[in-house]
Amino acid sequence: MLAAFDFRILADVNAILNSIALIFILTGLWAIRRGNERLHVRMMLAATGVSGLFLASYLTYHFNAEPVKYTGSGVMLYVYYAILISHVILAIVQVPLILLTITFGLRDRRAKHRRLARITAPIWLYVSSTGVVYYWILYWL
Repeated sequence: MLAAFDFRILADVNAILNSIALIFILTGLWAIRRGNERLHVRMMLAATGVSGLFLASYLTYHFNAEPVKYTGSGVMLYVYYAILISHVILAIVQVPLILLTITFGLRDRRAKHRRLARITAPIWLYVSSTGVVYYWILYWL
């Protein structure tokens, strides 16, 4: 008989998926700066796919696992909430930005793609990196 699934493992999976997405985003940005459009497209689509997997895993985790409460105090409590609040707000904002940016890119509407990507990329980088930082603060510190 199988034991009940421990949804806590999905927190680890989420951190790994965020890290992979971050690597894909950075590689995609590096590629486009060097004129390698083909690699850029592949990396950004891969980042989008991994981010989609993250979102599915994140929602599964939060609908099934008990919430983990942060137990820190002092300055770290303020750092924790600053990261958490900015991360959550920008994570919500980034979804339509990513979808629009990719749509413009795939439809070869380069001017719109570039303009929006200048907003989307830093937000996506921030959300992916702070997701990993948030995980480390909450589960390892």
